[in-house]
Amino acid sequence: MTVLTEALGLAWIEVCPLEAVPTGGGVAALLPDGSQVAVFRIADGVLFGLSHWDPCSGAAVLARGIVGDAGGVPVVASPVYKERFDLRTGECLDAEGVRVRTYPVRVAGGLVHVGSA
Repeated sequence: MTVLTEALGLAWIEVCPLEAVPTGGGVAALLPDGSQVAVFRIADGVLFGLSHWDPCSGAAVLARGIVGDAGGVPVVASPVYKERFDLRTGECLDAEGVRVRTYPVRVAGGLVHVGSA
């Protein structure tokens, strides 16, 4: 795993080759601090990063969720109880006040990197 530190204290952590992230799906990766991130690619190729931890079920499963659209909002539905999380903000659309952490994602040299402070 490669970690690149840039200005403002943001570390970019290499998680996988771009082709490992299926269109309309997600992959999970373990970060150096022990947290787990889920990286998703929607149909138009845009990538999103969320915590892999589903706060509603208490399981690390979000990368295995169903990626879709809810009224124009890109979402992942948890594979456990089907709560939908906004891929842009981490907000749960089905449980008030519930949210998961979001991570910035970039592609460099064909590799997906997740930003972590």
